[in-house]
Amino acid sequence: MTQASQGEIQHFTAREVVLPGVTGPGGLLIRDRKLKNPKMGEVMIRVEASGVSFAERAMMRDKYPGMPKFPFVPGYDLVGTVVAVGADVDVSLIGKRFAVLTKTGGWSSYCVVSADAILAIHDGIDPAEAETLVVNGITAWQMLHRKAKVKAGQTILVLGANGGVGTILTQLALHAGLKVIGASSSRHHESLTKQGVIPIDYDDINFLETVKKLAPKGVDSVFDNIGGESISRSFASLKPGGILVSYAVAFALNMDKSVVMLFLGLLAKLFWLNYMPNNRRAVFYNIWTGKGSKKFKMEMQEDFSQIIELLRSGILKPEIAAEFPLEKIAEAMELAESRTTYGKVILIP
Repeated sequence: MTQASQGEIQHFTAREVVLPGVTGPGGLLIRDRKLKNPKMGEVMIRVEASGVSFAERAMMRDKYPGMPKFPFVPGYDLVGTVVAVGADVDVSLIGKRFAVLTKTGGWSSYCVVSADAILAIHDGIDPAEAETLVVNGITAWQMLHRKAKVKAGQTILVLGANGGVGTILTQLALHAGLKVIGASSSRHHESLTKQGVIPIDYDDINFLETVKKLAPKGVDSVFDNIGGESISRSFASLKPGGILVSYAVAFALNMDKSVVMLFLGLLAKLFWLNYMPNNRRAVFYNIWTGKGSKKFKMEMQEDFSQIIELLRSGILKPEIAAEFPLEKIAEAMELAESRTTYGKVILIP
């Protein structure tokens, strides 16, 4: 496929994964689709890596707030090279690599996106490694530095420390000079210890007591990706003045209830917790808060540039659980569904 600049007519055929409705991994479809050339303000990207995240697992169950109607192409983020641009877009972007937060559409060999949504990546950086840092890296960075506003010497608790967000968040926290307690299943404790994290079992019946032994006064921040009953336990782990950052509702995946009602219930509980004594706080993090605003775009660019620099300098070491071609999407999702991975599952179109 040759590259196309302004004014040229170029035909792109994308191979993409389609989510037809509520289904398991085996129900995902592969199709080829002809794409139109990018319009004004758009770029066409040849996708080199896209990620599998909690969002797609929830979408397969029709349990992700704000998801589009079936059928659609999933894929929350991607990394790739610009191959064509719209009439008003700088032609010098062609041939350069960028990352994009898409929410949907990333599980494809080609993707058309808004030119003002692309995030620059240094030359020579592996696309799969960079992909681990898009939604996961930005989420981790913003929760640490924009929500919790952590400071060196503090102690934090990370639930799901072995996951896509968790492995990046713990590395960023250690780099910031924090003591990190990481909750995961016992199979991941050795890997966490090697990283410098203090591991605990998230199924420990004495979970709170175990945390208090490691942080007698409580932790400064908790990052909770589970929701549900986990929220009370996480909040109780905080020291006076601490903050709980909830950022996912993994508890809802296997519940036969409306995800909207469950999510609203979580927000109500977080709101109520802010009126508890000891000046502890509870917030929900959503990466799309303020989408479209100048502030949102500025923070996205600023935060990702710092993350990608940490990758370039070798400070961040992405954890890739496995790589699959699009045609092996069922196997990729089965692995993600197993919840046994350390790091992120990557698709390589």
